[in-house]
Amino acid sequence: MTTSTSTVSRLRAGWSARILGALLVLLGLVLGGGGGWLLAIGGSGYYLLAGIGLLVSGAGIALGRRWGLIGFAAVFAGTLAWTAWESGLDYWRWIPRLGLMVVLAIAVALLAPRLPGGPSRRASYIVTGVLGLVFVAAFALAFAPHGVTRADWSAHRPMAVEPRPAARGGQPADAPADGDWGAYGRDNAATRYTRLDQINRENVDQLEKVWTYRTGDLPEHRWGAETTPLKIGDALYLCTARNILISLDAATGEERWRYDPQVDDAYIPYTAACRGVAFYASPGTAPAQLASEASTAASAGAAPPVAIAGGPRACATRVIEGTLDGRLIAVDAQTGTPCADFGDNGQVDITEGMGETPPGYVSITSPPTIVRGVVVTGHQVLDGQRRWAPSGVIKGFDAVTGELRWAWDMVRPDITGLPPEGETYTRGTPNMWTIASGDEALGYVYLPMANSSADYWSGSRRPEEDAYATSLVALDVTTGRPAWHFQTVHIDVWDYDLGSQATLVDFPTDAGAVPALVLPSKQGDMYVLDRRTGQPLVGVEERPVPGGGVEPDRRSPTQPFSTYHTLAQRDLTERDMWGITPIDQLVCRIQFRHASYDGIYTAPTAERRFVQYPGYNGGSDWGGIAVDTDRGVIVANYNDMPNYNRLVTRDRADRLGWQPREIAGDPEAEGGRGNTRGGDMGGSTAEGAGDPQLGTPYAVDVNAGWRLPFTGLLCKQPPYGGIRAISLATGRTIWDRPFGTARRNGPFGIPSMLPIDIGTPNNAGSAVTAGGLVFIAAATDDLIRAIDIETGETLWSDVLPAGGQAGPAVYEVGGRQFLVIMSGGHHFMETPAGDHVTAYALPRRQ
Repeated sequence: MTTSTSTVSRLRAGWSARILGALLVLLGLVLGGGGGWLLAIGGSGYYLLAGIGLLVSGAGIALGRRWGLIGFAAVFAGTLAWTAWESGLDYWRWIPRLGLMVVLAIAVALLAPRLPGGPSRRASYIVTGVLGLVFVAAFALAFAPHGVTRADWSAHRPMAVEPRPAARGGQPADAPADGDWGAYGRDNAATRYTRLDQINRENVDQLEKVWTYRTGDLPEHRWGAETTPLKIGDALYLCTARNILISLDAATGEERWRYDPQVDDAYIPYTAACRGVAFYASPGTAPAQLASEASTAASAGAAPPVAIAGGPRACATRVIEGTLDGRLIAVDAQTGTPCADFGDNGQVDITEGMGETPPGYVSITSPPTIVRGVVVTGHQVLDGQRRWAPSGVIKGFDAVTGELRWAWDMVRPDITGLPPEGETYTRGTPNMWTIASGDEALGYVYLPMANSSADYWSGSRRPEEDAYATSLVALDVTTGRPAWHFQTVHIDVWDYDLGSQATLVDFPTDAGAVPALVLPSKQGDMYVLDRRTGQPLVGVEERPVPGGGVEPDRRSPTQPFSTYHTLAQRDLTERDMWGITPIDQLVCRIQFRHASYDGIYTAPTAERRFVQYPGYNGGSDWGGIAVDTDRGVIVANYNDMPNYNRLVTRDRADRLGWQPREIAGDPEAEGGRGNTRGGDMGGSTAEGAGDPQLGTPYAVDVNAGWRLPFTGLLCKQPPYGGIRAISLATGRTIWDRPFGTARRNGPFGIPSMLPIDIGTPNNAGSAVTAGGLVFIAAATDDLIRAIDIETGETLWSDVLPAGGQAGPAVYEVGGRQFLVIMSGGHHFMETPAGDHVTAYALPRRQ
């Protein structure tokens, strides 16, 4: 009778038991095989044991045997215990370890009553209900804050800081009017702080969209305008992805003028970016008054007051930008007409003296910095193509005439202007692609320098390159020569170039306030330096770092670490590997164990991949930091992702066809770089994915963010980005939180649309206000937010029409405060392309 009942039970289980059992067997084979591999290379033994358990239990369930249920229960209990041991209270670690197991356990519990000796249906339903509640609760917990750090705001000591005195010349970039945004970082100090407080913590939830302007400039490939508009008087000034200059009415968004310098798409480097423009008023000119006169005339339908060509006031105020094809353009701020007195009818070619410069190799993607009437510009040199790429020479031009005042070639300091006939500026030297800050009183411009050409090989660099690469250089604008420099990475082979502006502050010390600067870095450290001398005001320690790699004799035994503050996280371990299931987590664990990794500054290797953590996106990148100089608070958004890299021998790179852009063919057809065939992602267009580095023994293959090729998810567990408030006086964290939701992210590139604060990659900076608010977009969720500077709580947000990879600006016109942001999207960040300039304000009082 017993045998007959068992047979009937097995028949009742039927195909459902066979299918479920087969799935468990298949999962067991994958986990067991991969787990054996992982254990053999020194990793966790869990996956092998779990794989064996699933094989056995799956076979039993498929055969309709009770021991199959017992086996699965043992696997589930063991997984639960192992997850608790490895994960503790870290929510994100529980997801890949237990999520799939809970789903399988629900299926097994529902099937169990149909197997011989299985539990009753009532018991099955109870277990299923409990597991279902656990699953729902776990999903709900995803919406709770994780990884949030909050200190007591009352313990923070706000700083009493006097307003910065008006600098000589009265340029808007040096001393913006309270309602203006006079430079990329609001001022040449790069504070990104305004004392406007009409919009504040009490009313920010009432913000509404008041106008949107479309630039009409949408590159098909490599989009990423990154533009922060300037506001002077009642006019906005901005540039588009391909350098079209535009002026808008700051109150209404109506176009006043536009000027197109006709930049060909062939000159787009890695990204079609124009981060902003510079504004210059000739000595004795009142820029706000002229802008007001122009607005009045435009409103009345009359000609602007400076529209008379060659008249005494033509180009008295001017907008200056750098272009992707290596020109400086100057136009009249009130008409958009090229300034005839500047260079050759309003333009200067910065590539003069550089020798061969293929299209896309020399591009100005950041606004110039103007100090004491000198327009100082660096340029981007296309990464990863050649060791002997065009020079990174820095040039200074007269803001009125466009005449070359000086040139700084670090290897040839004897060249103070153009090179002698038949010679060029030194090729392959470090460049400055990002934004400089400036001190009008000292006459210094602070240059965040990049690396030499060929980021991941240092064997052919000259001593001057070793000295100045990845350094902040204070250049005297009267001579074009360094006053001092401070290096943040010795002999950099990690692409840790300085992407952020230094922010100028008055730093409190026991001897009183000191003219200082705060320098963020991609590796996460923040350095506080006396901006007069470059000497650290807070400790910098030389600490031992890993050596070895392909150039052991070239690796520095130590690197400079700041004791003031760091955004860097602890070193990675195998436990930090992630995925949505145990399978992709297992793959990431195997990759981790196969790679070379000894912590930060792990040396590049060719025989196997090496983990670079943090990756080349930071830490801090070109968005920089913001400083509320009244409250004494630094606001820093940052990335928290590794790169998974490998050096590739020259003969292998040649076989793969990895060639510089000008040889590989049409860069637009290739998707944005010289080639797009590198990387574990299979055709990745990320920077460094199959870069040839011609002229060195190795090409490089960078898996930016360390992503899996199938799901597209990152191998490191969340968060992938954060935002933090830091006490300027002490360097202590006030609050820290993940930044960016999962609404536009998900496996296989499918947006989840879930408002889960997972912490996403982010590029661009913030603006802070006296109203106690931090305005920022930057993340990959296409949102702009207002965050309470005291608590880190999001008080307001809005969905942007495209990716918000640009810094916002805050200004006032006509007694009304505005927030404005460019939504251009970004190809590297995989956010939607756009050409929208959007302004927000409080509703008008009735």
